[in-house]
Amino acid sequence: MNLTERTKEVFKMYAEDAGNWNGNPPIGGNVGGSKEDRGNITQLKQAGLITTDTDEGISWIRFTKAGREYAATMGITI
Repeated sequence: MNLTERTKEVFKMYAEDAGNWNGNPPIGGNVGGSKEDRGNITQLKQAGLITTDTDEGISWIRFTKAGREYAATMGITI
């Protein structure tokens, strides 16, 4: 996977926070959400690690199977 270092950091922050949100953290909840992070979220989507859903104005991260497997390589269980 060809992810920038910042994108890897953003992924790790959301993966670590996923347990607080039943595995699906909101964008900008406990972590992230800045305008600068949008590009990182897009890169994670393009890499097939996450998808996003919006409900009542809140965007939620959904980790794909590949995303859960990638998180496991970091020692994170989603």
